Amino acid sequence: MESGRATTAGGPAAAGERAAEHERVTAFWRELGLPGLIDVHTHFMPERVLAKVWNYFDSVGPLTGVEWPIAYRTEESLRLDTLRGFGVRRFTSMVYPHKPQMAAWLNDWSAGFASRTPDCLHTATFFPEPGVTDYVTRAVEGGARVFKAHLQVGDYDPGDELLDEVWGLLAEAGIPVVTHCGSGPAPGRHTGPGPIARVLARHPRSRLVVAHMGMPEYGEFLDLADRYPEVRLDTTMAFTSFSEALSPYPREQLPRLADLGDRILLGTDFPNIPYPYGEALRGLSDLGLGDDWLRAVCHGNAARLFGV
Repeated sequence: MESGRATTAGGPAAAGERAAEHERVTAFWRELGLPGLIDVHTHFMPERVLAKVWNYFDSVGPLTGVEWPIAYRTEESLRLDTLRGFGVRRFTSMVYPHKPQMAAWLNDWSAGFASRTPDCLHTATFFPEPGVTDYVTRAVEGGARVFKAHLQVGDYDPGDELLDEVWGLLAEAGIPVVTHCGSGPAPGRHTGPGPIARVLARHPRSRLVVAHMGMPEYGEFLDLADRYPEVRLDTTMAFTSFSEALSPYPREQLPRLADLGDRILLGTDFPNIPYPYGEALRGLSDLGLGDDWLRAVCHGNAARLFGV
C-alpha cells in the first residue's frame, strides 16, 4: 500500500490530504476483511507532558543527526479523530514517569481520559518508589487494562525489589505490561534483554509486551518469547523505512515471526512518529508473511488479549 504524506496543517487542502490518507489506511484493513485495527502502542498524555516529549524529539536531530519530525503534532481532539478516521477501534494512552511521585498522577489523568474516551484501553504505569503497590492496586481495581513501563526514560531496573509485588500482582491479574526494554534508539542502564529476563524468571506468567520488537536486540527478545508463552512483542516503528535505516530487522529471523504470529501485536507510537501512519502497515505487509498473519497482528491477537 502507499503510505502517503502526513499532514497537520489546517485548511481545505490539508483536510483533503487527511481524507486521502484515511482512505489508504482503511483500504488496508478492509482488503484483509477486518473490522478495523487495534493499536496497542499509542500515546495520549497530559498536554504539558506531551509538549515536553515533543520537545525531546525536536532535539533528537541535532543530538544524533537523525531528524524526528512529529507527524501528528495536533491538539488532542484532532488526534483522536485521526485515529478513528484510520479505523483504529481500540488504542492505548501510553504514559510513563521519569521520576518519583509522577506515576500516580499520570494514572489519575489516564483514568479520566479512558472514562471520556471509551475506545481507549484504560492505561496505567508505575515507578519503583514507596507506595507503588498501593497505587497500582488502585489502578487495577479502577479498571486499568494495560500498563506501560519505559526502562530507558525511567532509568530504573525492572527487577527493583520495590516492583516485585507489582509484577506479581499484574501477572496474577493477567494484565499486559507494554515495556520499552530494548536498547533502541539509544541504550539505557537497564535496557537490553538481561534486566527484564530476570523479572520473567521470577514472574514467568507475566504478560509482557516487548515494545518495538525489542529493537535492536530482536533475536534475544524472540528467545524470551520462545521461553515464556505469555511474552508478546509489538511492532512499534519496526519494519518501517525509518527504522530499517537505523536498526534493520534481520531477515533470517522472519520465520520466527511467522511461528510467533499469535503473539505479535500492532503498535505504532502514534502520534510521535516521523512518517505517516500507513508506513507502519506497509512495512508489515512488505514482510510477505501472508494475510492470515496480518489479520492476527493487526486485530485478532489484541482482540483476544483484551477481550475486545
